[in-house]
Amino acid sequence: MPIIINLDVMMAKRKISLNELSEKVDLTLSNLSILKTGKAKAIRFSTLEAICKALDCQPGDILEYANDDET
Repeated sequence: MPIIINLDVMMAKRKISLNELSEKVDLTLSNLSILKTGKAKAIRFSTLEAICKALDCQPGDILEYANDDET
């Protein structure tokens, strides 16, 4: 899939654990883990907004588009 999830990178930059982020955004550990590993098929804007707020970042810091032609 050409959408890359950089949630783990932002979490490392902000020095926040999956447990801490889960509590801050009110999302289960399993759902957050699915998102973090790139296995999620979709994300709600409200969830993305909560993650960005908790990590003090922009959606583009978390989501990246990789053109298949470039790989």
